[in-house]
Amino acid sequence: MSLKYVQTTNAPAAIGPYSQGVVVNGLLYTAGQIALDPATGTMSSGDAATQTDIVMRNLHAVISAAGADWGDVVKTTVFLHDMAAFPSVNEVYARWLGEARPARSTVQVSALPRGALVEIEAIVAVRS
Repeated sequence: MSLKYVQTTNAPAAIGPYSQGVVVNGLLYTAGQIALDPATGTMSSGDAATQTDIVMRNLHAVISAAGADWGDVVKTTVFLHDMAAFPSVNEVYARWLGEARPARSTVQVSALPRGALVEIEAIVAVRS
């Protein structure tokens, strides 16, 4: 079994000892994306919906770097600092995914890196 590491400058560089994504056995496992600007590394101070838009842009960059798109996403996990933000986060999420309907889990957590309000990770089918 070989691992292929995915890296793109269109998404934030890893802020720890991990990869933006790893492909193994035809699946891409992405790192969780937060609302960091890829060029500056600064965190968005916007609300959960604003942060979700940035998160989805970053996540799409990693997915694209692996040669996939939203229609290839099998599963996402959404981590929210406050479940009350779910409706606005869901609206932005749906806009980005279009017709794609991956399985999804959404959980509330007490804290996220850099004070983020939203973090999203994905498992994606990729073509070898």
